[in-house]
Amino acid sequence: MSTHAKRERLLLADLLEAAGPDAPTLCEGWLTRDLAAHVVVRERRPDAAAGTVVTALKARLDRVQAEFAEKPYEELIQLIRTGPPRMSPFTIKQVDEGANIVEFYVHAEDVRRAQPEWSARELDPVFSEALWSRLEKGAKLLGRRAPVGLVLRRPNGQTAVAHRGTPVVTVSGEPGELTMFVFGRQDQAKVELDGEQDAIDRLHETKQLGI
Repeated sequence: MSTHAKRERLLLADLLEAAGPDAPTLCEGWLTRDLAAHVVVRERRPDAAAGTVVTALKARLDRVQAEFAEKPYEELIQLIRTGPPRMSPFTIKQVDEGANIVEFYVHAEDVRRAQPEWSARELDPVFSEALWSRLEKGAKLLGRRAPVGLVLRRPNGQTAVAHRGTPVVTVSGEPGELTMFVFGRQDQAKVELDGEQDAIDRLHETKQLGI
């Protein structure tokens, strides 16, 4: 049975392939080839991928990722499609689902929403619940550096506090759109913001959301 992560992986690969190697993405400074290299390095070079959280390894990560970006684009796409190497923990279904649902969803949208004309995907309810579950668990991590208090609210009224503080801004939207917002894609997330205008402006402009 296909998992959410596996489905999003294949969608991401298809989108990258269709866009070509030099298309824009929502990741500042990255073309599609850079995004593809990031995904491959994250799964296949844990020694370098650790640089995303360990500052001392950031230079190594940048170097390895640049090397992968120089590989043939078709090779990168195929490596994404085929998934992690055999001994990788990502081959375990629970690890793959836990680590990759949001990763692949956000990056797929990074490709889609960088195009001049795009429309929001209509996500199936089960997938939306999976995204919301991860938002609830990770909200405080994702919103820890927000410049104001931050509450996430979905249409059914469920909320998650991402950052305690005042003034408070409530961001309302579907789980997929809230996910894009708290991962720093505020301009491309279809959400509504409620609060003092100055606080809304500060939240909308901050680059401190996400991991």
